[in-house]
Amino acid sequence: MTARVVVVGSSNTDMVVPVPHIPGVGETVLGGDLIIAPGGKGANQAVAAARLGAEVVFIGAVGSDDFGQKAIKGLNADGIDTSYVKIVDGTPSGVALIMVDPSGNNSIAVSPGANSRLFPEDIELSSKALQNARILLTQLEVPLDTVATALEFGKKMDCVTMLNPAPAPATGLPSDIISHVDVITPNEVEARALVGRDMPPEDLAKALLDLGVKIVILTLGERGALVAQQAKLEAVEPFAVNPVDTTAAGDAFSGALAVAIAEGLELIDAVRFANAAAALSVTKMGAQPSMPTRAELETFLSRHQISG
Repeated sequence: MTARVVVVGSSNTDMVVPVPHIPGVGETVLGGDLIIAPGGKGANQAVAAARLGAEVVFIGAVGSDDFGQKAIKGLNADGIDTSYVKIVDGTPSGVALIMVDPSGNNSIAVSPGANSRLFPEDIELSSKALQNARILLTQLEVPLDTVATALEFGKKMDCVTMLNPAPAPATGLPSDIISHVDVITPNEVEARALVGRDMPPEDLAKALLDLGVKIVILTLGERGALVAQQAKLEAVEPFAVNPVDTTAAGDAFSGALAVAIAEGLELIDAVRFANAAAALSVTKMGAQPSMPTRAELETFLSRHQISG
């Protein structure tokens, strides 16, 4: 089954500096050479899905600057349809400033730029893209009302709607977003922000189900993932790797999960597929450069099965 995925979300240019440790307030550290690479949660997830074999349409916004032109060129190089990408004159493209320590941990500041100019009416103009899609994949680096409109259109078009709630809003998610989400994929920090309190992962997942989401997949980093449906809770084991850069691991997970669900895999198998993609992504520097190909992922899974 061909995976047809529409991604609505952000496109950024990432500026990455390797550092000996993440600096504290007022601290300056000397880092390694600057790495400039394409990023943005939406674009990252689109690239992740495309490299794993999906037919992908990306709906987003970039500036008319060099960063925007390079972002579109990069997406096209991965076979992604960018005909619905809005080019905003007079507004810079999104940029992310990223520091990465030797353990792969990172600290990120994002300047949204043109991403903040993706409006609900842009989704309405792009609704044709959803007609043949199996999955609609969204995140929260574009305006919330735009995400809500996209999810509403996705449900009308009978797509499976997925939300990676990052960055999670401090005030939680509006009901017009929650009511149209089939699958939500937060990490623990995001889940705590959405439910408004700290609790064990199992309780966080159940609290999100109580909000009205059909399926909660709580990503736990090196501890794997927790899959929650009504009356059912199941852990999915992680893959052990040596991390180099954890930037965009969640994006690799979400993009891979979208592909696996679109291809008809059972949910637990789909999450295992996504865990493998995330594990592979942290073994390379950068966001989009770290997204694995289908061949790389299948080789990784095959080796794991043999060794296990």
